[in-house]
This record gives sequence, structure tokens and C-alpha cells, in this order.
Amino acid sequence: MQIIYQPYIDPEFESLIERMYPPRVCIDNDACEDCTLVKVDSANKHGILLEMVQVLTDLDLVISKSYISSDGGWFMDVFHVTDQLGNKLTDESLILYIQQALCPSRREKMSKEVQTRLGREVKPRHVSTQQTALEMTGTDRPGLMSEISAVLLQLGCSITSAVGWTHNTRAACIIFVEDASKGGPITDPIRLAHVEDQIENVVKAHDGKRERRSVRLMGPEAVQTAQTHTERRLHQLMHADLDYERCRGCDGGGGEHKMGCDGTHVTIESCKEKGYSVVNVKSRDRPKLLFDTVCALTDLEYVVFHAVVASKGSMADQEYFIRQKDGCTLDTESERHMLTQCLVAAIERRVSHGLRFDVCTQNRMGLLSDVTRVLRENGLSISRVEVETRGDRAVGSFYVKDASGYDVNPNIVEVVKEEIGGSVLAVQKSPRWATQSSSSRTIQSTHGSIEDKPRFSLGNLLWSQLERLSSSFGHIMSS
Repeated sequence: MQIIYQPYIDPEFESLIERMYPPRVCIDNDACEDCTLVKVDSANKHGILLEMVQVLTDLDLVISKSYISSDGGWFMDVFHVTDQLGNKLTDESLILYIQQALCPSRREKMSKEVQTRLGREVKPRHVSTQQTALEMTGTDRPGLMSEISAVLLQLGCSITSAVGWTHNTRAACIIFVEDASKGGPITDPIRLAHVEDQIENVVKAHDGKRERRSVRLMGPEAVQTAQTHTERRLHQLMHADLDYERCRGCDGGGGEHKMGCDGTHVTIESCKEKGYSVVNVKSRDRPKLLFDTVCALTDLEYVVFHAVVASKGSMADQEYFIRQKDGCTLDTESERHMLTQCLVAAIERRVSHGLRFDVCTQNRMGLLSDVTRVLRENGLSISRVEVETRGDRAVGSFYVKDASGYDVNPNIVEVVKEEIGGSVLAVQKSPRWATQSSSSRTIQSTHGSIEDKPRFSLGNLLWSQLERLSSSFGHIMSS
């Protein structure tokens, strides 16, 4: 047997540079009239961009532009952000929270006072270490969530929160449960195995023998080991389930972008003089678009060296100068094709068709089972769901569509309200994005029906913006 010796690396060494030169965060409300600039200057490490974007999206902030540079071992990012109403960030508690949350060393020591001064609970949306987590992937079908929640109820599991997505006939969800009789997580390995087996029977009930599916129930110890941001974990689950295989982007992923089209366009080119692969993404703008794109690049182990993101009207442009983690660029067609598919999938997973309605009611045992049962009995399927408990209240959003393809009758809101009580509000009918042209305003072109495809146009803007903004940082080693 060959013995391989590896050098010992003290875990404290990895954080040495960060402790010597901690991240600097500047919140600037003077540079722009219509937004707040969040500027971050720190030592670079793989995944730092995703960490920054994750903090801002967890606060439900809108990122309209971003300029990123991370060459030379240092990371500098500028985010243009507003709140959901388009206002600047003026709340001192919110500003203090952002400054602490964007610094990993300060994030762990963040006081509860800062956490609660905003008047609402602010915490990363990751797997709770105090609950049992159920992860599921399988074939999407009407009534799947209803059957899963009903079985959990029968097995004495109280659902505290649930997040589920559907995409390309596939479904994935993460459900956090507690012991209904005693409270707290379920720790008995025999009971965990029994619950997992019963859920797997539900998932495979209508599947063929070769259908892909996975069910995993984790106790608190396993959850703590695999602790990951919930929405990032959903991306990982759907990617592992190969939901990206049927993704081609608009017009089969062609390079030309037709004016008025709001589909997803991904092009990958080579910047040989700089040694980068350049990824251009054009799609309909929506909340958390930047998070989903950066999440895909990070989990595929690509390193973003420079990037610029900007939204205009209903559309968003993203440009990334990347290399693989080993320093190589995307030289083969198969690599470029794979990345294109994965980016399109990451963008489309959160796009939900159908009627959205929000629920806020008194929490009780079996609530999710009752809501999903009403939807199933009315011939509706859930395309996306996000529900959680906040104290003695249960709040969440459901996106539903008619299983037969017809428009959803808005009266379903009243049916749900009669069943569960509380507040049930129909918010909007989601546009049929990626299948029909959107009625919202699109970027206009004066060059005909096909927009000219710029070559590194956003990259040119990146250099000028970084040069203008970097003067306000100062050199990190001088502080």
C-alpha cells in the first residue's frame, strides 16, 4: 500500500489574512441619487462573492447594479441597492447589520440587539441546527406536496417551514420538522429511518423503476455538518437531479438576441489576451437573479475575477470574466454547453407560473397539509412554495397552476381562506415567462429586429467604474 504524506495546515492559518486585514464595508448614500452604494474591500477567497450577495438578498434588498474585481488576491465589490420600494437604505440598524454581516469574523459575534433592532427577525436562510431536515427530489406531479405533508402529519411530524421548487418536470423541496408530541428535533434513528421510508414510498408511488428520486431525512447532527443556505441547497439538489439537461435557453441558446424577447440568453466567449472565459447572460430581471447566477458559478467551481451586472427596465445583463478553480478556461464545446445549460436552469428554477397567493394565519398542526389538500381537490398543482412559522403565526407564499393548463380561478383564494382562516391574498398572476413575450417594457434598439451583440461591452464599463469608485476605498493595508 502506497503511503501519501500531506502537510499539516493549521486551520487558523486560513483566516490569518482576514484577521490581519479584515474586510472594510462602506455604506454610501451620497454618491448616487436613487440608490445606496455598498462597497466591500477585503482579502479574496473562493465563494466570497456569493457570501456578499447572500447577505443582501436575505435582507430582501434589490441589487440593480454591481461591479466586481478580484485580481491579485484582493476582492472589491460595489453594489447598487435599494429596498423593495426603491428607496435608499437609511435605517441605521439596517446599515449596522449589513456592515457586520458582510464581515465573517464579525458575523459570528453579531449581537442579538443588532439582530432584533430592525423590528423583524433577520437571519441567514440556512438549515436550522435545531430541527430535522427532509430533502426530496423526484418527478413533479399534482398533489405531491399534499401527499408528503399528509404523511408527515400522520407520523407525528410538525412542519415548521418548507421550501419547494419545480422545473423541467422535476421537483425538489426542503422541509424542516419537529416532534409534534414533545417538540424539538427528531433524534431517534429508528424513527428517522421509518419516516424516510414512508416519504420515499410516496415519492416513488407513481414513478417508473428508472425514474430518478432521492429522499434524505437528517437529524440535528447531520444537519449541522451539512449546514448550507436553504436556497443554495435547493439549487444543488435540482442540479444533482439533472434538471438542467433539457435547458437550451431561448432559441436553442443561440447568440443573437431578438428585440422584445425576454427569454434567457447565455453566450460564452474567450478573452485570450487576458486569459479569461467571458460569460454573458441576458434575461428578464427579477428578485434574487444575481444570487442564483453566482450560486451556480460557485457550486460549479468557477472563479469570478471580474463582473458587471446591470438592469434596465424589465431586462438584466450580466457579464462574468471567469476561470475554472484550477486556473483553466472553458476551451471545449462540451464545457461551454454544460455551463450554458446550468446557468439557464439556475435562472429558470425560481421563475414561477400561475397564480400567487400569500397566507398569514394562526399556526396549527397540519396547516400545510390542509392548504395543499384544498389545492389538490380543486385540480391545482404547486409550482413553488415557501412557508414558515413566526412565533404563533404561519406565513408563506404559494404559486399554483391548473393541472389541465387552464387559467387559475381566483376564487380559489376564498376556498383556501374558508379552510384555514386568517389572511389569504392573491398577489399576482405570474407572466408566462420564457414562453411568451412579456408585456412589460423591454430595451429598445434602433438597429432593427435583432439587437447587436456587444463584444465585452459591459467589461469596458467595468474598468471605468472600478477606477472611479476605488478612490473612495483607500488601500486596504493602510488602515
